[in-house]
Amino acid sequence: MQAKNRDVLHRRRQFTRLFYHHNHGSLILAMAATLLGAGLNLALSWLLQQTLDLAAGTGATWTLRQLVLFALGLLACCVVIDAMSAYARPKFLSRAIAQYREYAYAELLKKNLTSFTRENTSVYLSALSNDANSIETNYLQKMFEFWGDAVLFAGALAMMFWYSVPLALVALVLSALPLAVSMLLGPRLAKAETRVSAENAAYVAALKEGLSGFSVVKSFQAEREAFDLFAKNSRRVQTAKCRRLRIGSILGSVGSTAGAVAQLGVFLTGCWMALSGQGVTPGVMVIFVNLMGCANLFVSALPDFISNRTACNALIDKLAGALAVNLQTAGRAIPRRLEQGIAVEGLTFGYAPGQPVLHGVTARFAAGKSYAVVGASGSGKSTLLRLLMAGGSGYGGSIRYDGAELREVSTDSLYELVSLVEQNVFVFDSSIRDNITMFRVFPQEQVDRAVRLSGLQPLIEAKGESYQCGENGANLSGGERQRISIARSLLRQAPVLLVDEATAALDKETAFQVSGAILDLDGLTRVVVTHALDEALLRRYDGILVLKNGAVAECGRFDELMARKGYFYSLYTVSQ
Repeated sequence: MQAKNRDVLHRRRQFTRLFYHHNHGSLILAMAATLLGAGLNLALSWLLQQTLDLAAGTGATWTLRQLVLFALGLLACCVVIDAMSAYARPKFLSRAIAQYREYAYAELLKKNLTSFTRENTSVYLSALSNDANSIETNYLQKMFEFWGDAVLFAGALAMMFWYSVPLALVALVLSALPLAVSMLLGPRLAKAETRVSAENAAYVAALKEGLSGFSVVKSFQAEREAFDLFAKNSRRVQTAKCRRLRIGSILGSVGSTAGAVAQLGVFLTGCWMALSGQGVTPGVMVIFVNLMGCANLFVSALPDFISNRTACNALIDKLAGALAVNLQTAGRAIPRRLEQGIAVEGLTFGYAPGQPVLHGVTARFAAGKSYAVVGASGSGKSTLLRLLMAGGSGYGGSIRYDGAELREVSTDSLYELVSLVEQNVFVFDSSIRDNITMFRVFPQEQVDRAVRLSGLQPLIEAKGESYQCGENGANLSGGERQRISIARSLLRQAPVLLVDEATAALDKETAFQVSGAILDLDGLTRVVVTHALDEALLRRYDGILVLKNGAVAECGRFDELMARKGYFYSLYTVSQ
C-alpha cells in the first residue's frame, strides 16, 4: 500500500510541477501583489482606527493632515498592486494550465495502440477540458487568495494582540467556531468534485457518440431516443454540479454566519470593556471588528482551500493513473529495413481469457512481396494485422521481423519500419498537403512522388494542395481519403505496408483503383486484409493467406488455391 501511495504521489508531482515550470517569475510577481494587498488591508484598518479616535478625541497619534497623506499613499499603492496582479496572475494561470494540458497530451501520445483503443476516450476529453478548468478555477486561482488571507490572518492577529491582549484572546477563541463548522463540511466538497468529473466524462462520451452516429440516428428515425439518452446524461452531470455548488454554498453560508457571530461577540465584548474603563476606545472596538473580518476570511477559506486541493489532486491522480496504464515499453531497436521478411509461428491470441481469436497461425511474408489475407467475417484477419503492428503483447507463439521477436522490439523502432492503412481513414480539417505530410516538412520531390504513386495527382491538379479537406475529410470522397492515407505511408518510406480492409467502404471501381495503386508499389512488403475477391487483383499477389475460424485454412497463389478446390475456392465462388 505504501509503495502504491508513493507511486501515486510521484505521478502527481510530475503533473503539478508543470504549473510552475518556467513560470516562477509570474508566480512571484502575482504572489507579491497578493501579499502586498493583504498588508494594504491591514494598513487601512489602522487608518480607520486612527481616524475614529481622532474624531472622538480618544488617543489618536497622528494629525488629520498626516492621515490624509497616508490615505493618498495607500491609494497609490493600491493602483500599483492592482496593476501587478492584473499582469502577473493571468499570465501565470494561462501558462500553468497550458503546460499541464500539453504534458498530459504528450504522455497520452506515448500510450501503445492496444491500450488506447480499449479505453474510453471521454476520460481524456473530460480531463483536458472540464477537469483542467476546475483545477484552474478551484485551486490555482484560489491559491493566491488563500495565501493572501493567511498573511492577513497573521497580521490581524498580531495587531489585535498589540491593541488588547484580553480582547485578542476572546477573538481567537471565537474564531474557532467558523473553522470547526467549515472543517466538518469540507471533506464532502472533495467527494462532490470527483463525482462531477465522473459524470462529466459520461456526458462527453454520450455527446461524442451522438454526434458520431448522427447519420444512423436519422436513418432509423431515432431522434427521440437519442435525445432522451443525451438528456439523461446531461441531467446527471448537472445534478452532480448542483450538489457540488450546494455544498460550496452551504460551506460559505455557514462559515459567513459563524464569522458574523464571532465578530458580534468581539464587538459586544469590546463594548463591555470600554464601559468598564479597560482602555478600549471606539477606534479600537471598530478595528477589532474589522480585523476579525480579515481573520475570518482565512478561517473560512482554509477548509474550502483544503477541500478543493484534495478534489483537484483526485482529478490529477485520475488522469495520471489512466495515462500510466500500458505505456509503451522500451525495447531494442531494429534496422529501418526488412531484408528477409516477417515470420509468424504458432500465433495464438484472444481478447478475453479462454476465448482465443487466433489458433496456431503460421505464415511467412517475404520482404518486398505482396500478400492478401482473406477469410469470412470474424476469421481473425484484422486481429492478425493488429498483432503485426504490435497491437497486443499477450499472444502465444512468435512474430519475428528479420528474426527479431516483436515483444523485444521497441514500438518506436517498429513504427519506423511499418505503416498502416486502415478502413476508416482519419483526415484532419486542414489542407490536402497537411494531411499527406502530417504537418511535417518534406522535400517537394518526395511529396510529388507520394502523390503520383498513390493516384492523388488528378485531385491535386483539380483542387490544389491547399484545398481544405473539411472535418474528418467531409469535402473528399472515400477513395480520395484512402489515397491520402496511402500517400502518407509512402511519404514515410516505411518498408512494410499493412492494409486493413482499406477498400471495404468504397464502390467497386474506386476499390479496384485503390487496390491496384497498393499493388503497384514495388519494393514494399505489403500485407493486405481484403474482403474483395477480385480475380484480376488476387492474381497479382505473391501469396494469399486464407483464415477460417482463427486458423490457417490454406495458403498459396491464386491459381494454386483455385486448383485445390478447397475453402478458398468456396469463398471465391460464393463471392462471384
